[in-house]
Amino acid sequence: MTAAALLLTGCGGLATTHHKPGTSHQEATGSSGTLLAARDEGGHRLRELPAAEAPTVRAEARPDSEGGWNVHLTVERFRFTPESTGGAALPGRGHARLLVDGRETARLYGPWGYVPPGAHTLTVRLHADDHTVWAVAGAPVQATVRLDAASASSPTSTSAPASAPAPASTPASAPPSPRPADPGRTVTLTVTGTTVQPPPSRIELKKGERLTLRVTSDRADTLHVHGYDRELPLSPGTPATLTLIADRTGLFEVETHESGLVLTQLVVR
Repeated sequence: MTAAALLLTGCGGLATTHHKPGTSHQEATGSSGTLLAARDEGGHRLRELPAAEAPTVRAEARPDSEGGWNVHLTVERFRFTPESTGGAALPGRGHARLLVDGRETARLYGPWGYVPPGAHTLTVRLHADDHTVWAVAGAPVQATVRLDAASASSPTSTSAPASAPAPASTPASAPPSPRPADPGRTVTLTVTGTTVQPPPSRIELKKGERLTLRVTSDRADTLHVHGYDRELPLSPGTPATLTLIADRTGLFEVETHESGLVLTQLVVR
């Protein structure tokens, strides 16, 4: 199995929370680093630190046995802080974002992530808790690697070959009674202002498991499940339901678009 390894020289950073009314994310972080006017593709401003204070990240991308790539990060002078996302930018704290072919697909609040099958260019970028991008010398702290689909494992097939002999006939018997469909798991979430109940955590799922998210928000917004590209409009005070089959392994974030709140994370194994 081949591995694509990359070394990210990163900024050690400061992290931010969701700001108070009338105050921007950047203003909420005070004098942490140097806030630059430059922004990345997603509109996040760059927050620069001296190179001597910057953390480093080593990333390995290994083909998954069912297709795609498993990405593993090893960080130094930096730690993942999902519990303070949206808070103030603090040195050596924050999260990583995966950009596949220039499009953001997921946030990582830990060392593991997943990239779907195909030939892709993967960029891993470090962010502070306030969602600004850690930067050194005016450039984002990131690393880019080419994922070669030719070396990725293809999904295995259990189909019998065309030349296989037909099975011998057996006496007719009554068909088995059909099993009731598995309703899967239902998770209920409530969004009030910038508060999520129950507080954001990780939902552990088995591959193929059915999950239903029942979300009630006090404002109009859009729910987005990263990695699955599923969205759900939210109307004030009206419960909305989204059901999906967890057919991809990895770590996937569920958030709201307008308010930028992380509601939960899906861990599919």
